[in-house]
Amino acid sequence: MSRKILHADCDCFYAAVEMRDNPALREVPLAIGGSAEGRGVIATCNYPARAYGIHSAMPTARALRLCPHLTLLSGDFERYREASRQLQAIFHELTPLVEPLSLDEAFLDVSDVSRFSGSATWMARWLKEECLRRVGITVSVGVAPAKFLAKIASDWEKPDGLTVIAPSQVEGFLRDLAVTKLHGVGPATAKRLEALEIVTCNDLQGVPLERLVQEFGKFGRRLYELARGIDERPVRVERERKSISAENTFARDLPDLALCHDELVPLCERLEARISRHGSPPVAAAFVKVRFDDFSLTTLECRGTSPSLATFVDLLDQAWARRSRPVRLLGVGVRLVPEDARRQLDLPL
Repeated sequence: MSRKILHADCDCFYAAVEMRDNPALREVPLAIGGSAEGRGVIATCNYPARAYGIHSAMPTARALRLCPHLTLLSGDFERYREASRQLQAIFHELTPLVEPLSLDEAFLDVSDVSRFSGSATWMARWLKEECLRRVGITVSVGVAPAKFLAKIASDWEKPDGLTVIAPSQVEGFLRDLAVTKLHGVGPATAKRLEALEIVTCNDLQGVPLERLVQEFGKFGRRLYELARGIDERPVRVERERKSISAENTFARDLPDLALCHDELVPLCERLEARISRHGSPPVAAAFVKVRFDDFSLTTLECRGTSPSLATFVDLLDQAWARRSRPVRLLGVGVRLVPEDARRQLDLPL
């Protein structure tokens, strides 16, 4: 039996909460983010701001150059978390099979839901109506027989969209779909695909599995499946945490390695506190993340080691040596042992 998957994605969530609570902000360019003086970035922005070319992860200073009259708010994350809790409660009224991806989006498996005569389209309409009526937030919803298709569909007619890809429509939908829309295809993979003259899923379907595996390794098989609409990933009620980290973007660049060492100490303390809050799970690797003043980014990790200050100092020394430039951002973190491996370690001998 074909699955029925919904992907619910709030429209410009943080900004939507602010516009809900202050209607005067609805028609003006609005962004949530850090200050330009603190070299912050935009977390999200409303659609009037997007008309100026502003988008998430953009440096705030650049956003203000694009739109000098931009209304910039630092954000109230407790209000955002409360709105998210209300939305998640509505999701769970429809089905217990809810996989939150962030505060503002989630997958829902409604395959076995009998309400609304079992129509996933009617369920999606109900979801949108209830989120708007009870929480005051518009939600775009995609409906499809697979997770990656549902996620693509939710973005198809934003904002306030509802796009349904029925099982009989999958083949036609994929035919002209750009490969850049496929789950896991980032800029680097997209360039490699373009070099092979693979632009659409129809192009991708014409490449033998063996060639894709040769070019992309294990991800080649994934590409082969996605191009044909195959995505058997279940909706996971509990998502596995894969890493824990702490980072800081500095108001002024750190000019040398010695000052980076000084900033490493409070970062490690924050990381240790976060690891403790998560129950001190077993660690597979420690890593550092360094963004230099020219915005180049490097990461370095060491497997099978404890997340000690000495470990991070050693990793930082090696990472900094790659560019030897002033540092804009510094981060430390750990990769966690996968849950399956943890269970195997806990089995009695």
